[in-house]
Amino acid sequence: MLKVIQGDITKLEVDAIVNAANHTLLGGGGVDGAIHRAAGPKLLEECRTLGGCRTGEAKITSAYNLPCKYVIHTVGPVWYGGNNHEEENLYNCYVNSVRLADLYNCQSVAFPCISTGVYRFPKKQAAQIALTAVKGVFPSLKNVKEIIFVCFGEEDKEIYARLIADN
Repeated sequence: MLKVIQGDITKLEVDAIVNAANHTLLGGGGVDGAIHRAAGPKLLEECRTLGGCRTGEAKITSAYNLPCKYVIHTVGPVWYGGNNHEEENLYNCYVNSVRLADLYNCQSVAFPCISTGVYRFPKKQAAQIALTAVKGVFPSLKNVKEIIFVCFGEEDKEIYARLIADN
């Protein structure tokens, strides 16, 4: 089941939330910074042991002070106009994250809008890629039953809601 909400991903009581991280996994701005602040310093300690993460890949940690069980860290692509594998890398962020959640027996996973902030990925295009990716992988999942797209702003929520309704 796919769902879209507007809210704060750090407050959700789901099995896993996805962090739109940077390559270091050591925190940053936006969603990444909010997740690190809410989880507390032990998240940073665990992230230091992971050796970073490449664009499109995903790694998992405990959630510490967050109300979920796990944080799945994925590094979205920076938008350079669409000629540097941005679409493929963003697609891989969603697929690799949801597969990792499934591997860890998660039933519910919440995603932020990956790469649409300071990485400048066009919002509607990013939302379409996100939906295509999770719908494509959904039939092969054994455990994940619910995927929630958590939008910080109203504009993002409307884009996702429209795309879900149209598909």
